[in-house]
Amino acid sequence: MIRAARLIFILSLLCGLVTAHFALSQQSSQSIPDKSQNVPLPRPSGMATGGIHAPIKDSHSRPITAGGFVDDAQVIFVDITHQAGLDKFHHRSGSLEKSTIIEAPGSGVALLDYDDDGWLDIYFLNGSTVAAVKGGEPAPRAMLFHNHHDGTFTDVTDKAGVSNDRWGFGVAVADYDNDGWPDIYVSNYGKNRLYHNNHDGTFTDVAEKSGVALGGWSTGATWGDYDRDGLLDLFVPGYVHYDLDHPILAGKGGVPEGACQYRGVNVFCGPLGLLGEGDHLFRNNGDGTFTDVSLKAGVADREGRYGFASVFADVDDDGWPDLIVANDSTPNYLYRNRRDGTFEDISYMSGFALNEEGRAQASMGIALGDYNHSGRLGLFITTFSDDYKTLYRNDGNASFTDVSFKAGLGSPTIPFLGWGTGFLDFDNDGLLDLFIANGHVYPIADQRDWGTTWAQRPQLFRNLDGAKFQEVPPATGSGLAAVVCARGAAFGDLFNDGHIDVVLNNLDFTPTLIRNVVHNSNHWVTLKLIGQTLTSTSSSSAHSVAQGEPSSTASFSSSSIVAADRGGRLSLPPGMPSHHSSSDAIGAKVFLTAGGVRQRADVFSGASYASTSDPRLHFGLGSASKVDKLEIFWPSGLREEVTLPCIDCVVQIVEGKGSVTGITR
Repeated sequence: MIRAARLIFILSLLCGLVTAHFALSQQSSQSIPDKSQNVPLPRPSGMATGGIHAPIKDSHSRPITAGGFVDDAQVIFVDITHQAGLDKFHHRSGSLEKSTIIEAPGSGVALLDYDDDGWLDIYFLNGSTVAAVKGGEPAPRAMLFHNHHDGTFTDVTDKAGVSNDRWGFGVAVADYDNDGWPDIYVSNYGKNRLYHNNHDGTFTDVAEKSGVALGGWSTGATWGDYDRDGLLDLFVPGYVHYDLDHPILAGKGGVPEGACQYRGVNVFCGPLGLLGEGDHLFRNNGDGTFTDVSLKAGVADREGRYGFASVFADVDDDGWPDLIVANDSTPNYLYRNRRDGTFEDISYMSGFALNEEGRAQASMGIALGDYNHSGRLGLFITTFSDDYKTLYRNDGNASFTDVSFKAGLGSPTIPFLGWGTGFLDFDNDGLLDLFIANGHVYPIADQRDWGTTWAQRPQLFRNLDGAKFQEVPPATGSGLAAVVCARGAAFGDLFNDGHIDVVLNNLDFTPTLIRNVVHNSNHWVTLKLIGQTLTSTSSSSAHSVAQGEPSSTASFSSSSIVAADRGGRLSLPPGMPSHHSSSDAIGAKVFLTAGGVRQRADVFSGASYASTSDPRLHFGLGSASKVDKLEIFWPSGLREEVTLPCIDCVVQIVEGKGSVTGITR
């Protein structure tokens, strides 16, 4: 296999193309046939697919990626990493020189309420080294930090049993067994882990027993109920088929000296020219085990692309979750759910595979949200430096248009190398803003006048009117002026104060927690959704729960439903067949109307870069002092209207039961 990989690599260098290889599966039953197409790319190696741009400097002659600070700008975020106690964690990924590709991508971060106390905790994945993987030195450890409700966090990794001790890349959180407690899936180089929550502050790795351990190199996974049986399924993208004992290096093993370059400078080889790792879809069997249905479902990645991030989301609004995959240096995937256990690859037809130039980009992370109040999910993709980051407007029926430059997101993002990303309403004005975590993969960038740097500041773009974004000036000394080599990014209200904060997992460094300190008179509300299993009290079929468009979904008042406790069952009106939502309601859509504006938010697991954000749904209300209407489209198909008891508060809503006020401001 190593000889074959080297031969393929050399051939790709000679012809200037990346050959689309068949995906390599870890199970013989999942073997994939030969290649299906060749994907022409402008460079034979590396991650970059964009052009070369002139350096942009600030008034102090600093590259804009590590400069451009404004002394009198409004302070949006404040770096409180040290005060919070999070700098105990230190990420490590191979050598500082980054001589091989496995050392460069870095790791994700997750926000989750692992102990069900109503406050978000933080889980940082760590990388590793070749020596640690081979047992020659202690392995870097992941860390779980418990939220003390006072702005501080404590390391509880040892008690929880979630140190991973493998080369970690992605983390996806969800309650896969519907017991009411969040579980953690960790994507590694080597075998993955599935940490089952034991309800007592501890976890047990059940990946082997469950059949989801895999092997190879896995990245940003996602949970979603693709077959709508009430059980969350798992999609795991693969990156590069990589052998630690036989890394492909320029000048060795038959690879020509100088074969792997960026802007004429020698760098590590790949991913172009290397074999891509296959993708995997695991169907939840409901008994603690999963079945690999990748081939049957049509999402096994026959083209052998380099998957980095993924997310289940209903982008065509037919009531069934579709699948989005961001691929490095190769076309992205958009799989449309056929509602029969299979997916249709509509990547090119949808407009999502390539940018408006018809070019594949080096896609790293995914953000999704209804940024323009169209009632549809738009998609945003982070990319390599010397390339713009891409906003895809959802035009309906799973059709997307690249509007990056029209929206003001094109030129300002070109010098940066983006990773984790997310839509968030940082000022609670009712419009989703956009955050990008940045950092380069080639340390030599600091030694060249490329206009980009190894460590980079994040970017925040304010949504002006649903069509235009404007970069928020990074106030000197603020969280937006933190110059780090960021990778994973997660978003959530860590302090239950109605403001969305950001956590970054930084390559070879301590993490960054930037707290949202915006003070204005805007209102907000945060919703925690809890799904239920709905059972009929009669065999009659007089009523049904619609499975199609949300507008056609049956509506039932909560007064007609008898609710049980969390994790229990509900009784539907006589004659209605049984339907199911997962306990954490992944796949639910909420439409909130306030002040004449209708907003949408979805519950999902994954996205960003290999990270998981706050599963609760946050709505900024602007000056509106009440919510006029709240509609919930549960994954079961139930449509429910709920009257909120308050604003500026966190509200828990149980499917079919109504709302219970949580923590108020």
